[in-house]
Amino acid sequence: MRVIAGKYRSRQLHSLPGLELRPTADRLRETLFNVLTAGNPDALQGSVWFDLYAGTGAVGIEALSRGASMVLFVESDIHAAELIRKNLASLEITAGFQVLQQDSIRALRRLESGGTHPDFVFLDPPYHAEKAYATTLAALAQSPLLKPATLVIAEHQKRFDPGDQFESLCRTRKLVQGDGALSFYERK
Repeated sequence: MRVIAGKYRSRQLHSLPGLELRPTADRLRETLFNVLTAGNPDALQGSVWFDLYAGTGAVGIEALSRGASMVLFVESDIHAAELIRKNLASLEITAGFQVLQQDSIRALRRLESGGTHPDFVFLDPPYHAEKAYATTLAALAQSPLLKPATLVIAEHQKRFDPGDQFESLCRTRKLVQGDGALSFYERK
């Protein structure tokens, strides 16, 4: 697993042994960022990201590498949260991030009082935790954290559909690559 492009291009990222942690595949991550920067290579400059269920931190680190000014990594597992810190340290990233070791829903509620509004929210719950998609997307739909232009992206298995609409949060696009898929949501 490596950083695809930007300041930390081709640098390796660490993962944990076993199958508990399923990092976003390099190809799917590359597709995600190609979509986000299509026609505008500077689209991510200065952006704010929430990387929910962050795992290794690969997506948020990719965002930092491509110009994001702030990434909030949210991960409830203590070992995965430490891994995110290890990956950031190995790249010598010392600013522009915060690692919150807590449940994503609790973190969203906590962030509501902080005044940080993301441009992008990426969520990638464990595939076996299918209910977490609906819970998290519904919480985001009700959250004052989202700006009208905030883009919410959910990574999921291609054979699982997280849903088309959660109140005003509507799916606008779905990309499938291999066994994985990305669903893009915006407020309507």
